[in-house]
Amino acid sequence: MAQPRRALRLALLALALAGSGCSSLLFYPEPGQPLTPRAAGLDYRDVELRAADGTRLHAWWLPAKAGQEVRGTVLHLHGNGGNLAWHLGGSWWLPEQGWQVLLLDYRGYGLSEGSPALPEVYGDLEAAFAWLEAEPAVRGKPLAVLGQSLGGALAVHFLAQQRERRGQVSALVLDGVPASYREVARHMLGSAWLTWPLQVPLSWLVPDGDSAVEAMPQLQGLPVLIYHSRDDALVPLANGLRLYRAAAPPRFFQPTRGGHVQTFAEPAWRALMLRFLADPQAAGGLAESSPDEISR
Repeated sequence: MAQPRRALRLALLALALAGSGCSSLLFYPEPGQPLTPRAAGLDYRDVELRAADGTRLHAWWLPAKAGQEVRGTVLHLHGNGGNLAWHLGGSWWLPEQGWQVLLLDYRGYGLSEGSPALPEVYGDLEAAFAWLEAEPAVRGKPLAVLGQSLGGALAVHFLAQQRERRGQVSALVLDGVPASYREVARHMLGSAWLTWPLQVPLSWLVPDGDSAVEAMPQLQGLPVLIYHSRDDALVPLANGLRLYRAAAPPRFFQPTRGGHVQTFAEPAWRALMLRFLADPQAAGGLAESSPDEISR
């Protein structure tokens, strides 16, 4: 019953927003903070950021584990549901390997003020970059971006538009990222009998100008590692393949198994990301993929 309910909710929201084309259809924030990284045995620090429009944002700073050489920093941009506490599974393992993490909650999520919408959320990403630029612990070390689901789509569009920030990034990791917001909406609507007949007209109500596949070719020279699960029922594998085809070299694709953005529950994929961060030009020996082979 969960899938029909999700599709029905999307249909009703699309109808409600038809007149405005509101991008809030993309965001499902959860306020509050149900847990902290201490639940995973991690040191952390609460960080307050300010967007250019004055919106106060909340983030967690996870320092590298004591005794580990600091290898660099990862800006973790999470998906469209919940808040940063729900997405700690994507980056909790990095500090033990010497990678510092800034895990950001967009406006309206967790303890951050405001309401999420485009293009305002891009200002939240800019606030994160500005904080990292001023943080002494970050200087002189590589800065990578991990974007999961919607967070990856936001990252691709933002970096395509912000050349200076793109130049500060050594590597981009995408995990379960939608290539097109509209196509994902169409997939969800088509997955239930109740909304199947409406999938085409309603999906066209979803704003798609900021979709990652349109911006991907502009990330010239930025090494990209794309993970996508063959089993992803929310954002199908075809999305990852489209992003891979649109990306400029060096680009690497790794198909996985399991649910949406559950990639880093698997030690092998954590190890691959570490090799990629250490050697973004060659992904630690991972050869560039053949999309035809992956799709079979």
